[in-house]
Amino acid sequence: MVTPTWVRRPGAGPRLIHVNATATGGGVAELLHGLVPAQAAAGTSVGWAVIGGDARFFAFTKQLHHLLHDRGEPAAPAPDVVRHYRSLLAPQGRWLAGWLGQGDVVALHDPQTLGLAPVLARTGAKVLWHCHVGTTADAAPGPETVWRTLRAELSSVDCVVTTLPEFAPAVVPPDRRHLAAPAIDPASAKNRPLDRGELAELLDSVGLVGAGIRSDRGPAAVEQDRPLPPGARLVLQVSRWDPLKDMTGVLRCVPLLPPDVHVVLAGNDPDEIPDDPEGRAVLAEVRELRDQLSTPDRERVHLVLTSARHGDRAALLVNALQRRADVVLQKSLAEGFGLTMTEAMFKGRAVVAADVGGLRQQISNGHNGFLVDPRNIEGVATALRATLDEPLLRRRLGRNAAESATRRYLMPRLVADYQGFADAAPLRRKES
Repeated sequence: MVTPTWVRRPGAGPRLIHVNATATGGGVAELLHGLVPAQAAAGTSVGWAVIGGDARFFAFTKQLHHLLHDRGEPAAPAPDVVRHYRSLLAPQGRWLAGWLGQGDVVALHDPQTLGLAPVLARTGAKVLWHCHVGTTADAAPGPETVWRTLRAELSSVDCVVTTLPEFAPAVVPPDRRHLAAPAIDPASAKNRPLDRGELAELLDSVGLVGAGIRSDRGPAAVEQDRPLPPGARLVLQVSRWDPLKDMTGVLRCVPLLPPDVHVVLAGNDPDEIPDDPEGRAVLAEVRELRDQLSTPDRERVHLVLTSARHGDRAALLVNALQRRADVVLQKSLAEGFGLTMTEAMFKGRAVVAADVGGLRQQISNGHNGFLVDPRNIEGVATALRATLDEPLLRRRLGRNAAESATRRYLMPRLVADYQGFADAAPLRRKES
């Protein structure tokens, strides 16, 4: 486990520490990069620690991730795999317990960290589990398998935080369940305003536009036959290379779009994300499908692999891509929330999103975006064409999207939410 980074506030009361599986890449890490400083600015002594794991551990937690989305075979995981998960987390939990005292608060994020709960609860700290993913399907067998498998861990937490009420485990009493949507930081590199010159320079630096030559300072690798032409209409999806994000499904829309429309698929370089073992395989599928497109269609597809090694520069590139896009798409088959959609909405982009999970919470169909059946390729393409072909519609959708994202999904609201969870959780007695 990585030693927690603390921002201490003298006299600020109990400390709060967040724990997740990676410091970069993925929605939770990105959320914490904004939330931790915001909580510190609000007067909280706050820290952040990152667990370690091996390939077997992360393969199991990825299985849990899919089960929570009700994907895959809902059979109970093998006992030896569950034992490995617990045995790997146990010493990390004991080490982290040495940093905690009576009344401190620990926020464990997603299934990777839930196994820490039993040992941390014995310190007298309040233990919150924040589950960012789930399914809205009724009586879904996948989540029920997770709840049975990790029943002991769930019994050790003081409260569970989810994005939607359907994501919460039924085994946790209703008075210990809380709701909180994620939030974005308007001042971050990912979201701050960009002038035209800075936007153009960022896209040019990776070779996406201009001569198509990447400079040494570029924050991403771009895979394309030709650069994006000046003035070309652009559809963008920003996602992890994850089967549930359906990047291959986005490519299947390309032949159905007007010939002047280009498509950019952008995501973190999967080699830099240790807790997502499927990333390389999904990217390979995307590359293979792109190669199978006709030459004119393939020339309209651009793959952008951002690098965490470039930090803010990579975040600024995503910012520039979102502001350059005419329409931002999120064609997920399942989605806990979809922060990349929130970011695009905040920037006043017209959005088309799958009618699933937390995307439904953000988008009022026809008012601030369009919701579509992600499995209906023709329906997705029809929504994209309609939005691309109507500039006035795009402006209206974008204006309404910016208003709703600003009103509902900025960081001060999430800081207040967390303070409420911490205050509501019962104070534990430290076990001797």
